[in-house]
Amino acid sequence: MLKIEFISRASNIDLKKSEKIQNLILLSLTEMLAMGVWFSASTVVPVLTQIWQLDGAGQAWLTMSVQIGFVAGAFFSAIFTIADRIPAHQLLSGSSLAAGLTTVAIPLCAGSLLPALLLRFLSGFFLAGVYPVGMKLVATWTQKDRGLGIGLLVGALTVGSAFPHLLHTFDQLQNWKLLLLVAALLAILGGGISWLFVRTGPYASKSPPFNWKYVGHIFRDKALFKANLGYLGHMWELYAMWTWIPLFLTASFAVSRTSLHWVSILTFLIIAIGGLGSAIAGSLADRFGRTTVTIGSLLTSGACCLLVCVLYGGNPVLLTSFCLLWGFAVVADSAQFSACISELADPEYIGTALTLQTSLGFLLTLISIRMLPVIVAWIGWQWAFSFLIIGPIIGIWAMYSLRRSPRSIQMANGRR
Repeated sequence: MLKIEFISRASNIDLKKSEKIQNLILLSLTEMLAMGVWFSASTVVPVLTQIWQLDGAGQAWLTMSVQIGFVAGAFFSAIFTIADRIPAHQLLSGSSLAAGLTTVAIPLCAGSLLPALLLRFLSGFFLAGVYPVGMKLVATWTQKDRGLGIGLLVGALTVGSAFPHLLHTFDQLQNWKLLLLVAALLAILGGGISWLFVRTGPYASKSPPFNWKYVGHIFRDKALFKANLGYLGHMWELYAMWTWIPLFLTASFAVSRTSLHWVSILTFLIIAIGGLGSAIAGSLADRFGRTTVTIGSLLTSGACCLLVCVLYGGNPVLLTSFCLLWGFAVVADSAQFSACISELADPEYIGTALTLQTSLGFLLTLISIRMLPVIVAWIGWQWAFSFLIIGPIIGIWAMYSLRRSPRSIQMANGRR
C-alpha cells in the first residue's frame, strides 16, 4: 500500500510539473506573438518617413504613442481590478486579439500619421492586458523559481518585440502594410493559443486593488524608492536603444560602406538576444541575488552604450559584436526589478507598487525616445547614444545602495 501511495504521489508531482512547464511555454509563446505589434510600425519608420513626410518628432511618436497607451491601460486595469474580474487567460487572449485588430486597422484605414498614432495608442492600451497579466499568470505557476519564470516571460516579450525586424528582412515583406498585417495576425494567433490552452496555476490569489494612498508610502519607503530608481535607470536606456538602434546601424554602415541589407536582421538579433539574457539573469538572480544581477547588467550595458559610440563608422563586425552584447545586457535585469518590488512591498499593496513602477518606467521612456532625435540633430549619430549612460549610472547607484540596506534580505530568499 505504501509503495502504491508513493507511486501515486510521484505521478501527481510529475503531472503538476508537466502542466507547469506546458503553461509557462505556452504563456511565453503567447507573449512573443502578441508583443510583435509593439514595434511593428517602428520597424517601417524609414518607409513611412518618405510616404507621410515624417520629421524626427513624427518618427518618435510612432513608438511613444504605444508607451502612452500602455500606461493608460495599466492604470485602467489596476484601478478597476480588471484582472480579478475576468479570468486571466481570457483577459490575456482578448487583449492580444484587440492589439492585433488595432494593428490591422493601420494599413487598412490610416492614411496619415494622426490616425496611425491613435491606433498605436489603442494597441498599447490593449498590450497592458498582455504583459502584466502574463506576469500574473507566471506567478500562479511559480514560487522559488519566480525570477526565472518572469525572466522567461520578459525574454519572450523581447523576442516578440524584435520579430518585426526579422519579418522586414524578407523581400516580400518590404511592403509596410503587409508587414503590419503579418504582425497583427501573429498577435491574434497568440490570443487563440491563450484562450485554448493557457490556464491559471495553483498559486493564484486575488490582486490587491490599486490604492492611491499607498503611492506616497512607496516614495517614502527607502528600499522601494531605490528599487524603483534602479528600474527607471534601466528603462531610460532600454526603449531608446530598442527604438533607434536600426537607424544608428544604418548611419554607421553608410559611413563604413557596409551593405544596408544587414540592418534589419542585425537589429532583430541585437534585440532578440535580450531574451536569452533575461532568462539567464532570472536564473542567476534566484541563486545569487537580485542586486548582484542588476548591477552586473547595468555595468555591462552602460559600458556597451559608450563603446558603440566609439566604434561608430568603423569595423562593422566589431560594432555589431558590442551591439549584440548591449542587447543581451540591456534587458537582462528587467524582470528582476519587478521581482524586487513584489518582495519589498507590503503584500496587500503589491498591485499598486507594480502598477506605479511600470507606469513611471514607460512614461520615462517618452523622454529618452523623444530626446534622441534632438541630440542626433545637434551632434550627429556617433555620440547620440552616449546620453543614455545616465540611466545605468543612476541604476547602479540605486541598486548598490539597496544592496547595503537591511531590507535587501527580503529579496530572493535572503540573497542580495
